[in-house]
Amino acid sequence: MDALDRKILTELQRDGRLTVTELAARVKLSVSPCHRRLRDLEREGAIRGYRAIVDPAAVGLDFEALVFVTLRWEDADTVGAFEEAVAAVPHVLQAQRLFGDPDYLLRVATSDLTAFRQLYDQRLARLPGVQRLTSTLVMKHVVDDRPLPQ
Repeated sequence: MDALDRKILTELQRDGRLTVTELAARVKLSVSPCHRRLRDLEREGAIRGYRAIVDPAAVGLDFEALVFVTLRWEDADTVGAFEEAVAAVPHVLQAQRLFGDPDYLLRVATSDLTAFRQLYDQRLARLPGVQRLTSTLVMKHVVDDRPLPQ
């Protein structure tokens, strides 16, 4: 990956709806080579996909919590079962395995505290291998969906 590929990635992170013509103009490249580089970046996995960034409040999911998960055991079966089950919970926006304690960090979005409590009690606390859950509520996003640096 060279500097031109990084410029393409930067521009697409700013606006994923750019046409190839607009993208080529922004990175100072003709359309055909720009299109070829774009397809290579997609094929190689540097660009994993395109999506709209939806305002959670607009769809009634503006209550957000971070949930720290500690597992009882960390054997392959427990970890695999937990990860498969947590991936099936639609309100879990992100799940990250961590080094140390806790074992996982989940970013969860619901409509309100009541919905979060219900999700917590009925789904999260019942995930395979869970020993302890600790939650904190998100007050405000200071930096959100920032593009990757060059």
